Amino acid sequence: KTGARQNQSYKARRAPGRRRSKTKPAAMGTHTSEAEKEMREWCVALPKVELHAHLNGSVRNSTLLELAKELGDKGVIVFEDVKGVIMKNDRSLPECVRLFDLFHTLTTDHDTVTRIAKEVVGDFAAENVVYLEIRTTPKNNEAKGITKRSYMNAVVKGLKSVEDVDVVINDEKLSCTPMSVLGGDTKRKKIYVRLLLSIDRHETTSAALDTVNLAMEMKDQGVIGIDLSGNPVVGEWETYLPALEHAKELGIPTTIHCGEVPNRKEIQAMLDFCPQRLGHVCCLDDEEWKKLKSSVIPVEICLTSNVMTGGTPSLELHHFADLYNTKHPLSICTDDSGLFSTSLSNEYYLAASTFGLSKTELFRLAQGAVEFVFADDEVKKSLRAVFERAAAERLTS
Repeated sequence: KTGARQNQSYKARRAPGRRRSKTKPAAMGTHTSEAEKEMREWCVALPKVELHAHLNGSVRNSTLLELAKELGDKGVIVFEDVKGVIMKNDRSLPECVRLFDLFHTLTTDHDTVTRIAKEVVGDFAAENVVYLEIRTTPKNNEAKGITKRSYMNAVVKGLKSVEDVDVVINDEKLSCTPMSVLGGDTKRKKIYVRLLLSIDRHETTSAALDTVNLAMEMKDQGVIGIDLSGNPVVGEWETYLPALEHAKELGIPTTIHCGEVPNRKEIQAMLDFCPQRLGHVCCLDDEEWKKLKSSVIPVEICLTSNVMTGGTPSLELHHFADLYNTKHPLSICTDDSGLFSTSLSNEYYLAASTFGLSKTELFRLAQGAVEFVFADDEVKKSLRAVFERAAAERLTS
């Protein structure tokens, strides 16, 4: 994701032959009927698995405002230039691009990184996300005394400092105790959190290999996989392939941002590589669709993000419908909940309201995502128990 909103040709890009919807997906908090309100509340109560969430893009608006004000006071930025955009929920794509640039300006010290990680995990847990894979690009910033390792240590510190929720980042506290109970029970929530280290498309092969090696070194601290992301019009697939192959040799699962722009050569190469998961897959041609479906690689679906960035022309024409109807493995995700003013609960609601899915169908979608997590079988066993408990409480009724 790093820099993915920073290239003007990418921002202006539209999928070939498509007209982009003029209407942004409805966010939580808009005027709704009683039936819509009830469904939204049900989507919040639903246990959920989040597999595609970028740390920086999930920052709270209130935190963003506070940190921006501090930078404004120091003269680093002009606070009034970004204040209005931060306080908006219904942002345009250019405004989202401005915010994404701001995210990276803000995350330049260890304490801020720790704070953001802590808050992001708490926010996901508050809406009954029971398993979270959060991805971030380890950063080097010599001027600030930040190395890739110290950056990730700051992230892990944030996970460990969450106070209101039990956060499990390794296998020492495994339990099949339900993490959330439908019906307003006040039992303390528990969330499994794992980290994916992102290779940014601006990076060299050497830097990408460093990220993979760091992931291996930090396996006992919740790091569980590798992600390839960033500006999809920057860099060449061949640059990152040695690092991704190294991850495969080390047994580290990989997920790849694929088909955010139409790039036939790269999409084919990504499908040939056969990662454990793929993100987005917006701009595939007919042959690539056939190849994807025959590979049965699970897809991370980001409805709001894909509409906002022009990867799909509207919710109604989103490729989710095709994949879902052909029973392709997929999971609903947020991508950047803060940036796009959404939540995982809202993404499930959008799937229901746009494609006519029932509560039972939504429940099975959420439950099915358990099988695509990068965590081991013991974690999956615990998560399955959560959904079995929810089903027993008639969550699917």
